Amino acid sequence: MILSMTGFGKAICEVNNKKVTIEIKSLNSKQLDLSTRVPNYYKEKELEMRNYIAKTLERGKIDLLVYVESVSADSCTQFNVPVMKTYCDQVKAAAAAAGFTIPADYDWMSLLVRMPDTIRTEAQEIDEAEWTAVFDAFKKAVDGLVNYRKKEGVSLFNVFTQKVENIGKLLDTIDPYEKERVEIIKTHIREDLEKLNGVEYDKNRFEQEMIYYIEKLDVNEEKNRLRQHLRYFIETMNIPEQSTGKKLGFIAQEMGREINTLGSKSNHSEMQKIVVKMKDELEQIKEQVLNAL
Repeated sequence: MILSMTGFGKAICEVNNKKVTIEIKSLNSKQLDLSTRVPNYYKEKELEMRNYIAKTLERGKIDLLVYVESVSADSCTQFNVPVMKTYCDQVKAAAAAAGFTIPADYDWMSLLVRMPDTIRTEAQEIDEAEWTAVFDAFKKAVDGLVNYRKKEGVSLFNVFTQKVENIGKLLDTIDPYEKERVEIIKTHIREDLEKLNGVEYDKNRFEQEMIYYIEKLDVNEEKNRLRQHLRYFIETMNIPEQSTGKKLGFIAQEMGREINTLGSKSNHSEMQKIVVKMKDELEQIKEQVLNAL
């Protein structure tokens, strides 16, 4: 069964007075396009998460978001007072050296909180128990995305199956018009020859040329190849738990080539109408196959 590249997963865990929320979403892409927003607290573990995503999700435009909230009455956010005092002293010294007077009611806090390292929000190290809990939640979020992809894959499977069946049915309706077309072509050529009064021609050679001309317009090979592509498309969709989106795209291209050749050879208005309908069904397949993993 095919999988979609579209998906979403979310998981939450509470550990060490922290509430860690992990969200991951995926859209279609030709390759793996991964972007992450991970707190500095977990940056050292980001590569591990990236490797797991690459192995599990294979490809897609994937966004990973990890954010942390404190669930304790004692906030983990603290002012770095020594650093703030150093900044304050440096500003005063710089003002005195430049001959500026700092107002007595100057809002120091609005200045200092914007300076680097004046606020400490996270510890610098993470213990193994906490990371185990967070990584388990991360894997649950990825599993949720995979399950979402499976559900979307079922929808894609149903759409593709219906469209392939429609093309097959349309292909079957060509047969009566094909026989009719051959007779019409023969009749037109004979009528044109009869209009040439006094011109004699070799009937045997005429029949040979007629056979050659009709063979050039014959579409049996294109019809047979198109049917083979339709069967191969269905077989490929049924390959269990594999990335088949690119292969389905290639098969759809081959289907398009045969349909285009049918159109160029048809030389019959009703057959051309059928070809247009097949192209419409195929175009819908091509649009949706971009979402297949």
